[in-house]
Formats: sequence, C-alpha cells, structure tokens
Amino acid sequence: MTEPIVRFVGIGKTYDGVTRVVDDLDLDIECGEFLTLLGPSGSGKTTTLMMLAGFEMPTSGEILLDGKPLSRVPPYKRQIGMVFQNYALFPHMTVAENIGFPLSVRGVGHDEIVRRVERALDMVQLAAFGSRRPAQLSGGQQQRIAVARALVFEPKLVLMDEPLGALDKQLRDQMQLEIRRLHRRLGVTMVYVTHDQHEALTMSDRIAVFHRGRIQQLAGPEKIYEEPTNAFVARFIGENNRFDGQLQAVDGRRCTVRIAGDALIEATLATPLAVGSRVTVSLRPERVQLASVAHTIEGIPGCCLAGTLREVIYLGDHVRARVALPGNDDFTVKRPIDEAHKLPQTGGTVNLAWVPEHCRALAREDEAV
Repeated sequence: MTEPIVRFVGIGKTYDGVTRVVDDLDLDIECGEFLTLLGPSGSGKTTTLMMLAGFEMPTSGEILLDGKPLSRVPPYKRQIGMVFQNYALFPHMTVAENIGFPLSVRGVGHDEIVRRVERALDMVQLAAFGSRRPAQLSGGQQQRIAVARALVFEPKLVLMDEPLGALDKQLRDQMQLEIRRLHRRLGVTMVYVTHDQHEALTMSDRIAVFHRGRIQQLAGPEKIYEEPTNAFVARFIGENNRFDGQLQAVDGRRCTVRIAGDALIEATLATPLAVGSRVTVSLRPERVQLASVAHTIEGIPGCCLAGTLREVIYLGDHVRARVALPGNDDFTVKRPIDEAHKLPQTGGTVNLAWVPEHCRALAREDEAV
C-alpha cells in the first residue's frame, strides 16, 4: 500500500489559547484522490486547508507532505497549487500572463512558459482567450483560468477554497462536473473546501465532515449519505426526517425505538447503544412510501405510521408531501413524479411505510461524546 501524500498528525489550532478551532486532527490524504472538507462556517475546514497551504501555522502537531514535515517550509516552496473563491487574478495582466505567473516566479524560461500556458489553456478549453484581460471574461471563465494557473506548474497537490461560491447555480453545477473531469484526467491530488453538501456529494472520492474542529465522519459520498455515524452528520448531509425517542430493544444492529405518541418503530443502530438510551432516528424523505389508509403498502414490513396529509408540492421531477405525525408536524416524503397521480387528497389520513435498514437510530446529538 502506498504512503499517503499528506498526513495531519495530532494537529491543533487555537488563536486565543482557549478555543480549539482545529482539535487533535489526524487525517491521511491519499495520492490522486479528490477529498472534500465539508462543514458549516466555523467548523475548522478552511483553517485546516490554510495550514496545509502554509498560510496558517498549527499550534500543535505536524503536517507531512510526501513524508517530510512542512513546519519550516514557506508556502511558495510547498509545490501546492491554490484556487480561491475570488479567483485572485491580476487585473493588469492578460489571461496568458496570469497563468504563466507561477512559472515566471520559479525561473522557468520564456519558451517553456509559452508551451505550458498553451497546454493549460487547452486543458480548460479556453485556448482562444490568452490575450484577454480577466475583466473581459465571465465568472465561469475566470474560475477556469484560476484552475489553469493552479495546475500549470504541475504541483503535487491542488487546494481549492470554496472556488464556486460566487457563481450562479447553473454555472456552479457545470463547473463541478468540469473540475471533476479534470481531476480524473490529470490524476492530481485535490483537497476541496465547501459548505455545500451537494457539491461535496457530486465531486468527491471521500468527504471529511467537520464540526467543532473535529472530523465527525470520513467516507465516500454514498456511505456519508446512506450511513451517517452520528446525529450531526445525518442532520447536516441532505434532507432527513427526525424523531426523538428511547431505545426499547436491541437485536444485533436492529432495534426498536419508542417515539412521541407512544408509537414503536424499527430502525438500524448506527453505533452500539444500550437499551434505555435516548436516540434520534433519521429517515430520508425519498425512502418513505405513502398511501391512503384504504390501500396497503406492499413489501414494506415492520414500519408504518398514520398521519394527516397537509400539502403536496409539485417540483418537476418529483413531488414533496408534508405529513403531520405525533411529535413531528412537518414530516416530508419525496416521491417520483410518475407517482403523483396516486397520492391521496390533502387533509386525509395516510399511512407511511419504510424498511428498517433505511431508518438509522443515532445517539442524541446533545449526548454524543
């Protein structure tokens, strides 16, 4: 097995000597992967990236690049490309000069700079734009130039700090796929910071979910979404319906939880918990089936609740139903658009059903260690 390209070993960061912005971080980044640091504002993700770039220094611990400590290596000697949210392009330079700047400061010859800049422009599909100024480009084009500049000197590692935050949604979605394709084609290691969960799920090989300076879960997008290991990850990643309750019985990973209204539901334990523990049950809206009480929901054993259908919203590719349940007046169900005609009338009583494997029982967030 190859050594990770980056290792964070016991990294801590505090600005005031009291509050730990990053708290005892251990993290290995594999060569060639696309790793996203995801979390809300103040969770420590950007500080972690800035320490790797060399713009912040750890209070404790060590960061290794290719097995060598970085503590005494200045940013410009780390062989790391950087892409910022505001692009950081020089307005007085042409596009070609902007891309070539990292090469000129490294003493690369003129002919080699021209060759590499042409190749970088081809790579981001802007070959005809070399003579323009940044102000003559759209936001998406400027972002592609910033990516080309980060890649032109063939760095070991490329860091991206919320690079698509200033773009509109359609352009942002397009750029996500372009950066992902570029990563796959070049095989360079990328570390990407965002608070946008959709962005993280779309682009990443692995996602590190940050909260209060610590990584809450580190896994691939599917596992992060389908198998959150604690209540924060379940709440932060995607939509989910939540019930608070008490663990009544445990059989392996299957469990029974008593929720509001004295109802019992079956779920899957995310981590081992004792009977009697207070838990939060998490259930994705798209995993729930819905029918009027006059119809049975076939093939869904074990889990069924009755509620009142409050609202159905048409959203093009799917419909959202809002159901009032005991202890949860805003339970959401998402169904494919071709099922819209089967939904009961609003105001009536409906049955909700799901399989226990899709329902996760997690330690209550205020009680988790």
